[in-house]
Amino acid sequence: MLAALAFASAIAGAATGSRLKSGLHGVVMRGPTEPVCRTEPCEEPAVGVVLQFWQYGRLAAQVKTGSAGRYTVRLRRGRYAVKPLRGGPGTGLTPRTVRVPAGRLANVDFHLDTGIQ
Repeated sequence: MLAALAFASAIAGAATGSRLKSGLHGVVMRGPTEPVCRTEPCEEPAVGVVLQFWQYGRLAAQVKTGSAGRYTVRLRRGRYAVKPLRGGPGTGLTPRTVRVPAGRLANVDFHLDTGIQ
């Protein structure tokens, strides 16, 4: 148990350390919010969603969206697979892969499909 906790701390420290200048920020929207959209937009901010960033089969970082669906995560440059912690109905999260550039925060917005048709 202690080893697992140390491993999780190491992952979080490596991904969120203040020395890292690269990473991602943006907003996660979920929708459609109604079976028949009568108003536009037919989506809303995805509040409290946990995004996981995977690289080489390992969890590199995770972040929880705030009250407006916004997130910021520090990551080393490279390509990452992105998954919501909890899946649900619908087609999932898009995009499913992202590229983090060196030395800056890139803007990547996500869409979480609710499965409402």
